[in-house]
Amino acid sequence: MEFKTVRIDIPEGLNVVIGQSHFIKTVEDLYEILVGSAQSLKFGVAFSEASGPCLTRYEGNDESLAKLAAETSFNLACGHTFVIFMRDGFPINVLNAVKACQEVCQIYCATANTLEVVVAETVSGRGVMGVIDGARPAGIEKDDDKKARKDMLRKFGYKL
Repeated sequence: MEFKTVRIDIPEGLNVVIGQSHFIKTVEDLYEILVGSAQSLKFGVAFSEASGPCLTRYEGNDESLAKLAAETSFNLACGHTFVIFMRDGFPINVLNAVKACQEVCQIYCATANTLEVVVAETVSGRGVMGVIDGARPAGIEKDDDKKARKDMLRKFGYKL
């Protein structure tokens, strides 16, 4: 077994969700969930099959995001994984619905941070072992940091 890291490039203003699912209709079901979550949300979703023709399937309501999701999923090269890129919305707006999708087994990450996916490769294929999401902690928040965190949540409209 060989371990590798695959860097996921997340363009400015986008978020990504990466997870594991198990069936070819993942793309259509995730599309329906995402398109129904918020009218303003722009997204692309891709799913890499683990059997049959082993294709990376993709859809989206934004062609550039759909292609980005497909290219990212293909480069990740792990069967039964999906990649969602989104703009004009946040993972928090869709994550519970995505997790409730009957094909979704687990979510590895939902982020806009620098991202590396830790992948194991064997003669059978590749699989996600985990993710490295963002930078390591620089310290423990102080009172000013708490205020800044709370202000940001209010700025985004998540708190009154």
